[in-house]
Amino acid sequence: MDNQTTVSYFLLLEISKNWHLQLLHFFLFFLLYLATATTNLLIICAVPFDHQLHSGMYFFLMNLALQDLGSVSVIVPKSMINSLLDTRHISYVGCVAQVFFFISFLDSNVSLLTVMAYDRYVAIRYPLHYEKVMNWKACIEILTLVWITSLLYGMLHTTGTFSILFCSNIVNQFFCEIPQLLKLSCSGLNLVEVGVLVASIISGTGCFTFIIVSYAMIFKTVLRIPSEQGRQKALCTCIPHLIVVSMILLTGCFAYLTPHSNTPSYLDLGLTVLYSLLPPLFNSIIYSMRNKNIKRVLSKLWRF
Repeated sequence: MDNQTTVSYFLLLEISKNWHLQLLHFFLFFLLYLATATTNLLIICAVPFDHQLHSGMYFFLMNLALQDLGSVSVIVPKSMINSLLDTRHISYVGCVAQVFFFISFLDSNVSLLTVMAYDRYVAIRYPLHYEKVMNWKACIEILTLVWITSLLYGMLHTTGTFSILFCSNIVNQFFCEIPQLLKLSCSGLNLVEVGVLVASIISGTGCFTFIIVSYAMIFKTVLRIPSEQGRQKALCTCIPHLIVVSMILLTGCFAYLTPHSNTPSYLDLGLTVLYSLLPPLFNSIIYSMRNKNIKRVLSKLWRF
């Protein structure tokens, strides 16, 4: 292909030439998507249902569930349909949409997890001032800023990625992943995309550092709790949060910054699954399904 204007579609990764393995891929992705969609939809329904959940923390959890549901819905159904129909095709516009929405949801997810780390810090370190600091006005303003900056970030990434000249339309991944698209460039990296990648590294490092510092301060406060049961409960809440955040950022960095070969790699596929598909499921389980108030509301909804 001579230039970008000749690319009207892309060919995504062919999981296998064996029809039975393609069906296995479909069912595995279907089960993962069903579990992720179900858990996140339950959270989205539970928070507005009960007035006791009408606080900043649960407001953030509901939006985290929306973001997680959105991120998997952008990439997984298309991959399942392709496996079922034995095709690899995705239109140029569809690929652009995947990049824009997935990056926007991913960035908003990391930003919101950073905000939630601060929210937990305030709740544990300054419980008497929590309602004053994290009031409804502050929560709405924070969330609005998160969504706006994430959409702008997704727009910049998408513009930088699709302004390059493509020499091929074969994407060695199950969705339109930016590192795989950049490999198709005839002219090297676009300066816009280089700038956005550098900004991404700085932003991701900043978020991760902020989260680590927040949880370090939380741990310091938790160790002062006289009750051993209280300490264990707080630690059991914070440590899984750190694991999920680390999974997203570290595997995402490996996926985006490590050199990619010109042939499909199980390592690339595994890293992509780790940062794109598993966190949306783990977030709902770790942040919400283990919460006794949400479990109480879900049991009410189940009885209806």
